[in-house]
Amino acid sequence: MAGALLLEASLGYPNALFRVIRHPVVWTGALLNWLDRHFNKEFASDHQRRMYGLLALAIVVIATGVPAAIAQTALLGLLPVFAGMLLSIWLASTLLAQRSLGTHVRLVGDELEHNGLAAGREAVSHIVGRNPATLDESAVTRAAIESLAENFSDAVVAPSFWCALFGLPGIAVYKAINTADSMIGHRTPRHAAFGWAAAKLDDAVNLPASRLAAVWLILAALLDPRASAAAALRTVWRDAVKHRSPNAGWPEAAMAGALGLRLAGPRVYGTTRVEDAWMGDGRAEATVADLRRALSLYWMACSIQIVAALGVVFIVQV
Repeated sequence: MAGALLLEASLGYPNALFRVIRHPVVWTGALLNWLDRHFNKEFASDHQRRMYGLLALAIVVIATGVPAAIAQTALLGLLPVFAGMLLSIWLASTLLAQRSLGTHVRLVGDELEHNGLAAGREAVSHIVGRNPATLDESAVTRAAIESLAENFSDAVVAPSFWCALFGLPGIAVYKAINTADSMIGHRTPRHAAFGWAAAKLDDAVNLPASRLAAVWLILAALLDPRASAAAALRTVWRDAVKHRSPNAGWPEAAMAGALGLRLAGPRVYGTTRVEDAWMGDGRAEATVADLRRALSLYWMACSIQIVAALGVVFIVQV
């Protein structure tokens, strides 16, 4: 895990490789689309849809976990130790998203700063599900910061956590569950029942990482003179449990408190307005400068996690 974090932060997922073989998450998405088309029938009852959704989730978990376990056993058991470890590190790094998350969020600020609101809305639409047409410049910026905080937990801390515990099978199965939740775990007429199991399991596997992500952000604020660790801790303690998600509120509250902002709150997905509690009691009028500060805090938190991972390695070796 420590090696995968360092490698992915440095290089990300090569574009050339993506063009040739795409990405493991894309493969999982293709399987989920197939299962959704063939298992999620409109004439089925909600109970039947739940059962078929549970079956689809099991198929996806097995289809990712078994090959990952075989790969880990082969790499570490059949190859020389150094070569097997390097290949395992590379495979694990493909399922992390430190670099790509930072890049996508930074692009929102760049577009707002250089090309205006329309370009900012287009950029943020790639990382959030809300209706970009309803967002002014402040809301676009706030949405990007919220996405950065939430996905720090989902795309960086959680896969790292499960990789640390179970190696390649741990990170592969986590990504499969998280991908299933993002594709079918919505409370829509089509997926409310079919995606129920995916949504519940995703909540469970993200629970420890969301709390850990808040800890990393609070520690990062402690090292950043432009942030407040005390306010981050206070906001997490007070507001995290108010979020409609059992997990997203933790890193969002930490980010809001650290930066002196107000995040989350009411927002519009498609044509549906979602009422949610505010995280933090600072400014709701976020600026591109706030987005830059959020990115700085994010990279500091990523660095703290890497140092912590290397520290564990050192302790285990000693």
